[in-house]
Amino acid sequence: MTDPITPRRDDPWLMRTYSGHSTAAASNELYRTNLAKGQTGLSIAFDLPTQTGYDPDHVLANGEVGKVGVPVAHLGHMRTLLHSIPPAKMNTSMTINAPAAWMLALYVANAREQGVTDTELRGTTQNDIVKEYLSRGTYIFPPAPSKRLIVDMVAWCAHNAPKWNPMNVCSYHLQEVGATPVQEIAYSLANAIDILDAVRESGQVDEAQFDQVFGSISFFVNAGIRFVEEVCKMRAFTELWDRIGRERYGVKDAKARRFRYGVQVNSLGLTEAQPENNVQRIVLEMLAVTLSKNARARSVQLPAWNEALGLPRPWDQQWSLRMQQVLAFESDLLEYDDIFDGSTVIEGRTKELCNEAWDELQDVLSLGGAFNAVDELKGRLVRSMAARTRRIENGEQTVVGVNSYVESAESPLGGTDNIMVVDPAVEAEMIADVNAWRTSRDNARVEAALAHLRSAAETDENIMEASIELAVAGGTTGEWSQVLRDVFGEFRAPTGVAAAVGRRTNALAAVAEYVRTIPGGPPRFLVAKPGLDGHSSGAEQIAVAARDAGMEVVYSGIRLTPAQIAASARDEDPDVVGLSILSGSHMKLVPDVVARLRAEGCDAPVIVGGIIPEEDRAWLTSHGVAAVYTPKDFDIARIMQEVAELAAAHRN
Repeated sequence: MTDPITPRRDDPWLMRTYSGHSTAAASNELYRTNLAKGQTGLSIAFDLPTQTGYDPDHVLANGEVGKVGVPVAHLGHMRTLLHSIPPAKMNTSMTINAPAAWMLALYVANAREQGVTDTELRGTTQNDIVKEYLSRGTYIFPPAPSKRLIVDMVAWCAHNAPKWNPMNVCSYHLQEVGATPVQEIAYSLANAIDILDAVRESGQVDEAQFDQVFGSISFFVNAGIRFVEEVCKMRAFTELWDRIGRERYGVKDAKARRFRYGVQVNSLGLTEAQPENNVQRIVLEMLAVTLSKNARARSVQLPAWNEALGLPRPWDQQWSLRMQQVLAFESDLLEYDDIFDGSTVIEGRTKELCNEAWDELQDVLSLGGAFNAVDELKGRLVRSMAARTRRIENGEQTVVGVNSYVESAESPLGGTDNIMVVDPAVEAEMIADVNAWRTSRDNARVEAALAHLRSAAETDENIMEASIELAVAGGTTGEWSQVLRDVFGEFRAPTGVAAAVGRRTNALAAVAEYVRTIPGGPPRFLVAKPGLDGHSSGAEQIAVAARDAGMEVVYSGIRLTPAQIAASARDEDPDVVGLSILSGSHMKLVPDVVARLRAEGCDAPVIVGGIIPEEDRAWLTSHGVAAVYTPKDFDIARIMQEVAELAAAHRN
């Protein structure tokens, strides 16, 4: 401290809320409202059709438009989304991956219309496809062409938009599917190494620019409830990234070797039961990424207390923003140097994590790197999540309000209006919008731009200029991605389920014993994920548990149409069908699946799991659903017993 009265204070981190819903106009209103409340950066959430490269009128977009984010199908949407938000002044983060080059092209085209040069743009595209294969599920293309797209963006930004972070390596989503701190550090560092090696090998960036390229790679991390260990994890991340810069890439500029990261604290630990407890969880987890000055986040976005229930309202997001503001502006945190320097506990655990993560990193590199080791890493993460689930089931890991201290007074935060519900009419509105857009544009110009995009994809031309040309011409998200689908093909990521079988037979022994008594052999359980929701961890854990309980499981991964699920049921003849939906599209997709199952002659009972508001439960059961499970149903052995009983009843 320099003055006891007016001490010197560090600048606070960027404060964001991850948001977007319904339409570009509605989202713009939300952004400008949040900025007026003191938010200092944008964090754009796109809907699932946009994230997976589909226009609103595609069959797979059915029920998904505007649900978990904002639909952006063309330049007109980007204009509306960012209306009255100056691109030269705003630091914008876009959570977009497989179509990241396209969203950056739209962003650039919109900025150029306002006279803003590419060099003035500041922000981040997430653009981490490995974690999509491992956890989040919004991938499109196979690993090799996906890596090429990321490399093209890194190179284009180095030459044209040096203040833009072209890739945000995401350990966040790895923790959401069960990664330990060691796995979280090692797998994300391996991912970054894969990209940096590929950039160097591409020849698109001179060696003299490589310090700048290294410094442009940012990270997006998670912070869990074990906040002492999380502090150590962030300090370990900082040390290891500096080491990689020095030893592997010879980066001389210490500033370029800084570990630049943003954070959203843990969503996996948010509970549907007693959701008010999520407030203290969020605050504790925020401390993990802000207390240590030498490993402090550059930007922070906090989830809302009710995200385990559904889409938060503006007031809920304001509450989370105010948590950051109280810490930054009322406390004395920013007046001091790193308060953990010299702590034997912190430094000792940090050293342990550094050593363990370095060994794990070398193991991944020995497998050929993160892109080549996707199958292996997926299996390891599914095993880690199975272990976490087992600890909660047997009480080894306490979750207040879920497996202990479950008695509760009625909460004044409850009720049927404590989440935002997207108007179902939005989907029809967006379909009409994109059709009108296609009708009004110069289609000859669009076709020429699509031909250029195809040529760039088929050669080694950097994809960015052709993407910008298409954005300006009036192309759509679906048209951009379809050209690249035609050239690169599509990818089905591994499920990782087989790697975790047999890890929980003790917890499920009684169920397995019951299953053996069912006449006709092991019941067949079809687990399916309709729509575009790629968060597959819940479905994977159900599939693992069912196999451990002796059932025969059919699970084909994510992103299936209702027609595909019905066809699979027709061919597989299941005793029970389980649907997993976390995107809020259950009211539209579930009845569609049930109707198609019955039309195919499948009379198996249907169960549904996901983020499903309590008031939707009765409606679903009245439309052919036998049982509904939500995150508060943590006892998987009980769920498996009920599935087995449904199967036995079906056979009778």
